[in-house]
Amino acid sequence: MAEDQAGEKTEEPTDKRRREFREKGQVAQSREVHTAMLFTGGLLIWSFFGPAFWGNLQEFLAFFFRTCAEIPVRPDTARPLLMFIIERGVNLLWPMLLACLILGVLSSFLQIGWLFTTKPLTPDLNKLDPIKGAAKFVSKRSFFETVKSLGKVILIGSVAYHTLWVRGDRFIALSGAPLPVAVSFMAEVMVVILIKCCVLLIFIAVADFLFTRWEMEQKMKMTKQEVKEEHKETEGNPQIKQKVRQIQREMAQKRMMADVPKADVIITNPTHYSVAIHYVRGEMDAPTVLAKGVDQVALRIREIGAESGIPLVENPPVARALQQVEIGDEIPEEMFKAVAEILVYVYSLKNGK
Repeated sequence: MAEDQAGEKTEEPTDKRRREFREKGQVAQSREVHTAMLFTGGLLIWSFFGPAFWGNLQEFLAFFFRTCAEIPVRPDTARPLLMFIIERGVNLLWPMLLACLILGVLSSFLQIGWLFTTKPLTPDLNKLDPIKGAAKFVSKRSFFETVKSLGKVILIGSVAYHTLWVRGDRFIALSGAPLPVAVSFMAEVMVVILIKCCVLLIFIAVADFLFTRWEMEQKMKMTKQEVKEEHKETEGNPQIKQKVRQIQREMAQKRMMADVPKADVIITNPTHYSVAIHYVRGEMDAPTVLAKGVDQVALRIREIGAESGIPLVENPPVARALQQVEIGDEIPEEMFKAVAEILVYVYSLKNGK
């Protein structure tokens, strides 16, 4: 039972987990958002671009049929005519095609932001496994996509059917109406159907996007063991970190001991604490702590001081207070008087000698 619980994905995904999924191209991206934006955006653009398109198309067809009647049909004239048709067709359609391309890129950007990765294109032999491939056709995801597609077709079909049904009487009346009136009415009904479909697709896109985000969050969730393993990878092995800290402490202590001979005085407890003080009049604002330590470290500081001929001054209160000062920092202002008296005493001893 404990193993089953440990294997459950109950933990929220970490930032590292999210980055790994994103680098692999596994992001929450809904195809319904693409469809809704292309359909709706295309309809809005067409409402502005349509009249110009139909006018240009009419001119092109008139010119084409007029020219075809004048150009003899021969092999040497077929190629230029075909190139002319293609060129005019591209000129007519490129604004709409460019708009659809921009809408497609924009829909992806709004969902996942800027993302460029080639990992999804990397060959994977596991994808060639026929058993796994067949399993995808009977998976929960494929079943959901099938139900969603059928539901979308039924909803859109129902909207279109209802729109036509409520206008049934007007359709019957078109039997005796002039052709322009009939065409205008059909165009009006088609626009109404398209607008309703756009609204419906937007609602479907929002619902599908929220579901896709939720599904991706569930997929990215981690087990407690995965969180622990990632923490080890990120923070490092505790034993290794402890060893690194020990080495860093030893190196820092060696550098500190190397500075002891520069001290002017070593203030002691006399046995538990030792603090090495350095001060250069005119160059420093206040005395600086070069080294400090307790017990064995304090003993080593006193030994180096004795070897270097540095005076040792016993002053337990000052020694204990200076233990709070970081190595390389100036002593606090409240310690100026006490340390100054010690330095004056040390300088007097040197001058006396």
